[in-house]
Amino acid sequence: MINVTKTFLPDQEEYLQYVRGIWERGYLTNNGPLLQQLEGQLKEYLNVDYLYFCGNGTIVLQIAIKALELKGEIITTPFSYCATSNAILWENCTPVFVDIDAATFNINAELIEASITPATSAILATHVYGNPCDVEAIEAIAQKHNLKVIYDAAHAFGVTYKGKSLLSYGDLSTCSFHATKVFHTIEGGALISNHPELDRKLHLLRAFGHQGDEHYEFAGINGKNSEFHAAMGLVNLPQVPAIIQARKEVFEAYDSLLNWDILFKPTLSADIEYNYAYYPVVFPSEAVMFRVMEALKVGEIIPRRYFYPSLNTLSFMPRQIACPVSEDIAARVLSLPLYVGLPYEDIERISRMINGHLSP
Repeated sequence: MINVTKTFLPDQEEYLQYVRGIWERGYLTNNGPLLQQLEGQLKEYLNVDYLYFCGNGTIVLQIAIKALELKGEIITTPFSYCATSNAILWENCTPVFVDIDAATFNINAELIEASITPATSAILATHVYGNPCDVEAIEAIAQKHNLKVIYDAAHAFGVTYKGKSLLSYGDLSTCSFHATKVFHTIEGGALISNHPELDRKLHLLRAFGHQGDEHYEFAGINGKNSEFHAAMGLVNLPQVPAIIQARKEVFEAYDSLLNWDILFKPTLSADIEYNYAYYPVVFPSEAVMFRVMEALKVGEIIPRRYFYPSLNTLSFMPRQIACPVSEDIAARVLSLPLYVGLPYEDIERISRMINGHLSP
């Protein structure tokens, strides 16, 4: 069976060395020494001022919305994982969907201003597949209309744009360290900020809003993570360059083998160093996509309809807003298997099966 992804597992003994230290100290969670060590190394790796290691990539979106005290409407993308829009709903805000750019699959910055109303408080955009949004245009719009900007950078760890980490853009960026990501801590996520005025607030929001047993400042939540998850991050972080290189080799193999006369994939933004987080391909129709997916399944190859469905079509969304480009791409896209150690002969077999089922 070849799944769409396979978790990178580091040297077991190296991880167990950290686990033994946890056992000796008896300190399992609550901002422990390994967590603090990981936060320090991540800040250095990303060259950012403030980073908060949290429980997962969804809770950090909720904390970001809470920290910026957002109300009313938040402009967002329909082409993302449901965590993006769910976090907006959970924080009692209204997602206002703006369609995507047909080339990059990111929110179309040219369409944002038309959706701004007096109730709009922020833009929450996703760097889809780790491909940067038009951050300059979004920043200009936000400044013009006095809006906050949050980037869901769940896919963007290791990506640099114009020489700096993509996670350093916006008022806040969030990242996922789930086991399927380029860099993972089994479960985990992070809030990234360059604003000193948010430092203490973010630290407290992830820990129930209090320092010690008596000093309560506001209603926080449990967004903490454990020493065991931090240990996995400490072992994996030095491996990131090799992980990205191995993923790049798989990416380039697909590039050379697939039939680009019929298929297409997102156009990567200029001025980036990419992390090769996903390999999405778009088929000429949903019918062809289903035919290919079924053929791959017979061959025990499991791609993923990522992202599907377009979030604006979910029945529980408070506003039904048409996003024809997103709806079209979501119906035709598949993310192909991509992970460290995927053999070339399997990439070749997958590509051959796809190419063989493209004709009407």
